[in-house]
Amino acid sequence: MEKQKEVTNSSASYNNRELSWLSFNKRVLEEAADANNPLLERLRFISIFSSNLDEFFMVRVAGLKDQVKAGFNRPDDKSNLTPKQQLAAIATFNHSLVEQQYDLYKQVQDELEVQHICLFQMTNLSAETLETLEQYFDEQIYPILTPMAIDAYRAFPMLLNKSLNLAIQLEDEYEQEQHQKKTAIVQVPALLDRFIQIDEKHHYVLLEDLIRHFIYKLFKGYRVISSSTFRITRNADMNIHEDSAHDLLKEIEKELKKRKFGAAVRLEMNAMEQDPKIISFLLHELEIHEKDLYIVDGPLDLTCLNDFYDQVKHDYEHLIYETFIPQPAQDIHEDETVYEAVRKRDLFLHHPYESFEPISDLMREAADDPEVLAIKQTLYRVSGDSPIIASLKRAAENGKQVTVLVELKARFDEANNVEWAKQLEIAGCHVIYGMISLKTHSKITLIVRKQANRIERVVHLGTGNYNDQTAKFYTDMSYLTTKRKYGIDATNFFNYLSGYTEKPDFHHLSMAPFDIRNDLIHHIDQEIKFHEQFKNGRIIAKMNSLTDKPLIKKFYEASQAGVQVDLIVRGICCLRPGIPGVSENIRVLSIVGRFLEHSRVYLFHHNGEINIFLSSADLMTRNMIKRVELMFPIYENRIKERIYDILDLMLRDSLKARQQANDGTYSYVRSDEELNSQLKLFEQAMNLFA
Repeated sequence: MEKQKEVTNSSASYNNRELSWLSFNKRVLEEAADANNPLLERLRFISIFSSNLDEFFMVRVAGLKDQVKAGFNRPDDKSNLTPKQQLAAIATFNHSLVEQQYDLYKQVQDELEVQHICLFQMTNLSAETLETLEQYFDEQIYPILTPMAIDAYRAFPMLLNKSLNLAIQLEDEYEQEQHQKKTAIVQVPALLDRFIQIDEKHHYVLLEDLIRHFIYKLFKGYRVISSSTFRITRNADMNIHEDSAHDLLKEIEKELKKRKFGAAVRLEMNAMEQDPKIISFLLHELEIHEKDLYIVDGPLDLTCLNDFYDQVKHDYEHLIYETFIPQPAQDIHEDETVYEAVRKRDLFLHHPYESFEPISDLMREAADDPEVLAIKQTLYRVSGDSPIIASLKRAAENGKQVTVLVELKARFDEANNVEWAKQLEIAGCHVIYGMISLKTHSKITLIVRKQANRIERVVHLGTGNYNDQTAKFYTDMSYLTTKRKYGIDATNFFNYLSGYTEKPDFHHLSMAPFDIRNDLIHHIDQEIKFHEQFKNGRIIAKMNSLTDKPLIKKFYEASQAGVQVDLIVRGICCLRPGIPGVSENIRVLSIVGRFLEHSRVYLFHHNGEINIFLSSADLMTRNMIKRVELMFPIYENRIKERIYDILDLMLRDSLKARQQANDGTYSYVRSDEELNSQLKLFEQAMNLFA
């Protein structure tokens, strides 16, 4: 027993959180290399890789750099790497990944040229095309540009996070001795199209290339020696002192302004344009270490490929995924409203295979139903033109009591949520912002309705956000019920969030930061006991990320007892499977495909009396102790069977699943049965309504 404890505490039994995330982003990049994906979708995966990486640098790398600056040198509790060691390992791994990304970009670009989608260099254009582009530059671009000289009187400008810029080296044409070169910065306008179409075909040049070609027009009397495109990524994590914030809305808005100008954490430059003097100058001015300099062989900021995808996809439908229309919910009959259906039976929806519209419809029905007295809902991320928000506003205007918890601290959605909070308050909703030092990440709605002189409550619980747009490509699960005790739990939960009361004792719900970790540990312990008696122990857990050490150690304990543990973890996984004597009964799969696997499901075999829980929470330390999360059981056998079948299908995936080895690396699962679980679920949903 002591030896087992020693092994499960060893750093060799864990993956580092940051390196595991980079491994996940590598799996995203592998989708760009997969020739089974349509060509434009492969281009889009390159864009997703870049977007993911931006956030990683703005938050995770920035956080590690802050620790180093503060002199914090304590190793992390799993891999035993100090912040400096983690930054060094990140740089080594990520430079390799970025090199692979640009190799793939070139490969996909070559294949696009075969389809007559071409990106041209300015030097390869005809005189006639150049003349047309010069006119476009003079009329549409030149008036927007602002050259910023840098000298003793004009300091290096404060450049926006993720902005694209040009660093220009100049010589005075009239000076006899050209020893003193001058430097200027020109920001590439963010509101102009990055890809400029140059003819009736899908032929393009990049905006920054066009500006560089005619940049001399901004500096009359000077000769342009070099022009280098560069991009800065800044620390964008927010530091909100909630205890001293009298108005959280204003505090969030103030921090959002700071985010644009945080400390630089990464500098990207183009290999073809690099000027050693400019590189040294930028590294010095931005206080960037050389390991955070990325010189790439291609355009900077490949997140732009997502806009390019939207720009060309309508003319190349054979190069994108087959159109998928989410199907009607299996549990709702054609002649029923959502409310009529949920009064008869509990409802289960699997998005995006089943439409999110029933949730929007339920909110719309509730807003206009004269018998509905109150609506309460948590909002973490919503869409830009949200039907949910529209229904909440209309419900308040119709005199119903509407309480909405808007999580202002939802990372990178703070500005949207501040705006929604203001609009909801103007409409008459009672808006609350959660609890000090905790993010409210739970997904729950309570509708209170008067029915034949009695109160009836409809509860929706989900694994994903109330966002009708992301529900089209995030896999999530929804559960709706009118069961009395669920209604009581929901009422007590909202009262706990909005008022002054001790944490409720729930009938069915489990809540973080108090109970979810302990409840999961209890269920794992129970599974171990069942296995000791019946030798058929099994746990299946599906989540986005797994980092929580107490739960990882408990999974190790289950494996050592002989319980078969199947984990489907899309992203970060600090647990290492297959270590003899520690985790040899654990299998870890990651599925990265067309849809973003987002649902959280926890299943315990319990000798055939299968227990299934859905949750808003991943098994991350932050979710267990720093967020308000909910986990809830599924009791109906028909729903449990559906969820089990979904998990079983995913565990048999042999086309989009990667399996983790005991050294933390991932490789594709291959078997005689070629199975894409997402495609199969798509086909099953279509066949039900064929």
